[in-house]
Amino acid sequence: MKKIVIIGANSFQNPLILKAKEMGFETHVFAWREGAVGERTADVFYPVSIVEREQILEECRRINPVAVVSIGSDLAMLTVNYVAGKLGLPCNSMACTRISTNKYEMRKVFRSAGLLVPRFRQVQLPLDPKVLEGLSLPVIVKPTDRSGSRGITKLESFEGLSEAVALAVENSFEKKAIVEECLLGEEFSCECISCKGVHHLLALTKKYTTGHPHFIETGHLEPADLREEQVQRIRQVVFQALDALQVENGASHTEFMLDSQGQVQIIETGARMGGDCIGSDLVPLSTGYDFVRMVLDVAQGKEPDFTPVGEKKVAYIHFIFTHKDLELLTKLKEKIPEKVRFVSELEEIREGCVTDSSTRFGFFILAFDSVEEAKEYVEL
Repeated sequence: MKKIVIIGANSFQNPLILKAKEMGFETHVFAWREGAVGERTADVFYPVSIVEREQILEECRRINPVAVVSIGSDLAMLTVNYVAGKLGLPCNSMACTRISTNKYEMRKVFRSAGLLVPRFRQVQLPLDPKVLEGLSLPVIVKPTDRSGSRGITKLESFEGLSEAVALAVENSFEKKAIVEECLLGEEFSCECISCKGVHHLLALTKKYTTGHPHFIETGHLEPADLREEQVQRIRQVVFQALDALQVENGASHTEFMLDSQGQVQIIETGARMGGDCIGSDLVPLSTGYDFVRMVLDVAQGKEPDFTPVGEKKVAYIHFIFTHKDLELLTKLKEKIPEKVRFVSELEEIREGCVTDSSTRFGFFILAFDSVEEAKEYVEL
């Protein structure tokens, strides 16, 4: 039996484990032991932190996998590409990995490639206010190397800047933050698969957030309701960004704004699937494509298969923040149970405790026949 190594074991990684097993692979999963679902679904589980690259590489040389993969985690991709590269398996380069997991380095690369980016600065503590000269308010302060809305603050004035930088630095692995001028417009993301340097646009996602000050995602809709000329412009800019980042293999998730002039302004690109079930659940529901299988195929050096495996739907994920969200779920399960495709494990609601994506209390996924039908049941 061929073996696959998967880095990470949480609920967002579990679809990858299950798909690999469905395809006939023996799954070897590495993650810190903390009761995650992947500990139970893996064929073989290794209680090793995903940052322990050398230890994982040593085990992988013994396992002899045909691929090393992960989805939805920047931190995991650092190990995936390091280990896969050392084993001579298809992956992205470490240069690509370093750039695509660091927002400051990414901004510099985008600017050099001629992409539209806001003015930005890298900062750390103690803060030198002179570094921010030339920036216009409002600004966004965030860690250079984290995802999941951790440590993000929007400031309308420079009052509170030190506190915002301290929060970002606290959440940063390298203890640095980026301060950049705030982009204005509607927020979306672009989901792609690449193989040997050729990019394919799979889906466009409309993103809903809490807004100021921390911009935690409350839901995602797919496909986004955009005109064909907008889609073509987005494709051009996103592919230019992927080339600039040297993304050659695997999934990618590019967040961007469409401003009032229709310009595409990239927020950031992850050389991995979008988290929040965007890649694992929403893309298959909205396109009919088996995105997770594509990731596994590309990781083995195979071309992605675009054969539809399901009917195209309008997919929507809603995250649980308050008791009101739970009441909505209850109503939907009563009125349209056939539209409720998945409900996660739900934690006890603690009002006012959601500070980033990892502290939300659960989620549910819906599938509709049209955007108009979706609007009858959820606020879009």
